[in-house]
Amino acid sequence: MKPVLALVGRPNVGKSTLFNRLTRTRDAIVADQPGMTRDRKYGTARFGERDMILIDTGGLSGDEGIDELMAGQAMQAVDESDIVILLVDARDGMTSGDETIASHIRRLGKKVILAMNKSDGANIDMLTAEFYALGIGEPHAISAAHGRGMGTLEDVIIEMLPEQEEEEEEPDDDQGIRIAMVGRPNVGKSTLVNRILGEERVLVYDMPGTTRDSISIPFERRGKEYTLIDTAGVRRRSKVNEVVEKFSIIKTLQSISASNVVLVIFDAHEGITEQDVSLLGYALDQGRALVIAVNKWDGLESHERSRIKDELDRRLAFIDFADIHFISALHGTGVGTLFAAINKAYKSAMINISTPRLTRILEDAVVAHSPPVIRGRRIKLKYAHQGGRNPPIIVVHGKQTKSIPESYTRYLTNTFRKVLDLHGTPVRVEFKSGDNPFEGRRNKLTPRQEHKKKRFQKHPRK
Repeated sequence: MKPVLALVGRPNVGKSTLFNRLTRTRDAIVADQPGMTRDRKYGTARFGERDMILIDTGGLSGDEGIDELMAGQAMQAVDESDIVILLVDARDGMTSGDETIASHIRRLGKKVILAMNKSDGANIDMLTAEFYALGIGEPHAISAAHGRGMGTLEDVIIEMLPEQEEEEEEPDDDQGIRIAMVGRPNVGKSTLVNRILGEERVLVYDMPGTTRDSISIPFERRGKEYTLIDTAGVRRRSKVNEVVEKFSIIKTLQSISASNVVLVIFDAHEGITEQDVSLLGYALDQGRALVIAVNKWDGLESHERSRIKDELDRRLAFIDFADIHFISALHGTGVGTLFAAINKAYKSAMINISTPRLTRILEDAVVAHSPPVIRGRRIKLKYAHQGGRNPPIIVVHGKQTKSIPESYTRYLTNTFRKVLDLHGTPVRVEFKSGDNPFEGRRNKLTPRQEHKKKRFQKHPRK
């Protein structure tokens, strides 16, 4: 098993910056504002020949409300870890908050590394003497933002790691089907994640915008591997004022691009908004497989349910291939059926189709409905082959394909989807015309031919 390291400390001491530095990524959002990280965020770090799991946690401030829930997430990370890295702010000096966190970690009996961040330009000897009072070992001066002291910190981590097993087998990094959970703020994404996992894995609070970063959670269900990606809620651009929220939206859009299946969640009480349609459009442009979940379905009157279903049929006609499920993430109603739709959509998105089969489907479609005549010449479609997956891309070769109207492209797309029995995924049909070997070439005239041409131009026939 890979050893686990947890980063803990007060808000705004640089835990996410250190997380990005150690994992050599930019996965964690970093901004000059306390309370950026709220859920546990996992990453992989490699020091020398050893791989390990690194957990970024929210700041421990001791306040009630959402900060109390963030502290619970941080303590779960400490319980899971083999080594705890307590990060303190060298510029602030030792605070009562640092003493409280250090006292709690000492009671747990965990291996602890004390790192003094933001120590560039400070009196190291004076700071080291001050932080020795925490009673958890030697303080190590670092600067996560500039990389100073990182070599020493990595050496200390390697020394404290448990011995590596002789034949350690690690699972593949490709952790199954990647499912991005997207929607507007407060529609119940995190509640649904916790319901699926059967534990309070991500923070849930009755406040829009609780989730700020995209949290990837690998898990296994009935022998099959998945990765759930809980994302921040996306609001209309006119309502986004905080820089932090802009970063969160970027991470959400990146998560959609990196996923295999996008689970779009609506709030049944609020209906479908323009922002919901925009999110669906973005996922469609990225070619991701789609499953739609209408949350908070319980408690609605029958006439309200009929109205919402009519609205779904009317406004989502452009993605009629996606399955729609009516669920309650809080009580678990309908949640079990989501994975059947997710598996079906993923299977359709990753399908492999042979060239002879695609060509036969194309020929039958052309016989049933021929391409239109363009400038007195009929478009000829010769054969088709697969050009990609997730989404399935079908490349059709022929002549004059640049003149094919959009309506005929839709006809071919719907035909391929129906015959191949594809559900939950967009299908893209691309056209390629054969090159004309004589295009751009001109016959060179002989002197006699040039003379005849000039004479004809001077004396045209009447």
